[in-house]
Amino acid sequence: MFSWILALLLALACFLLATAYLWLVTRRRKQMTLGLQALASMHWREFSELVKRALHEQRGLQEQQHSDEDSRASCSDFPMGNDAGQWLVSCKHGLAYRIGTAAINELGAAARLSGAHGGILITEGRVDAEGLVVAGKQAVEVLDGRRLWPMLSPYLPGDIESRVHSAARRHARQRIVVAALASCTLGLLAGMGYQTAQVAEPQPAVVVAVATAAPVAPAPERAGETVPTPANVAGSQQADPDAATLERYQQEVSRALGRIPGVASGIWQTRQTLAVDRTGEIDSLWPDICEVVTAYPALRTVRVQLNARPGVDEPVRWRQCATL
Repeated sequence: MFSWILALLLALACFLLATAYLWLVTRRRKQMTLGLQALASMHWREFSELVKRALHEQRGLQEQQHSDEDSRASCSDFPMGNDAGQWLVSCKHGLAYRIGTAAINELGAAARLSGAHGGILITEGRVDAEGLVVAGKQAVEVLDGRRLWPMLSPYLPGDIESRVHSAARRHARQRIVVAALASCTLGLLAGMGYQTAQVAEPQPAVVVAVATAAPVAPAPERAGETVPTPANVAGSQQADPDAATLERYQQEVSRALGRIPGVASGIWQTRQTLAVDRTGEIDSLWPDICEVVTAYPALRTVRVQLNARPGVDEPVRWRQCATL
């Protein structure tokens, strides 16, 4: 029972940890991925208007008049500024962008030519590591991928935002169901493994209890008497005893077997069947078992059932010390 309680606690802990990770981390990553895909699917004019609105509300930047009014509608680069100065904003619209140093240098040069303090590069794609290093030298701020999503997510149209959040939650719930099944499986395996390990471990306390149970007090040695041994005890046993005597013989055999190293117990299942629980090898124990059994002529032909050792995959063996 204790092993299954531990298995339940293990499964519950794994499930809670997996759920927290899937909901707090994986769900947000999926939400960002889907959100960037939704932004990339927008028309570039809609995307530019979204960028302008975000920069205006979050940084207080206003769109500045372009030098060429007619070309502004088709241009993805536009100036924005406030009292502190002016910046040239460049929108690279699309997930496929992998921007390097060339585009950063170009934006930095264009910003200087227009008299701006620097540039702001905005893209749903990625700027590589070298591009980020050059951006610091060119006074270009990079807002790509993960940096862009937190800025633009509050300005998504309601239907797109709802679709993105629903899909991310659905994805997280599916993964949580899988995590629940995996946690249950892990707990089940842990419980079964713990029980198997307990069975495989030797039980010294039980063996000692069996070995020391009902010790036979040695008979006092008198003058002229000899101490009984298996050899002379066999000669004094009745070949056909009554029921009470036979029961006493069986009890003596059980106690004697319990004192053999490697034998846990000897239990009489029937008049002719003796079941032996063991922890040692059969070949090493069998001579000692037969020495005890054959000391009683009335029991010498009984069947001995040698049970498998705990935790060992082996069959039950049947043997007989003597035949008629």
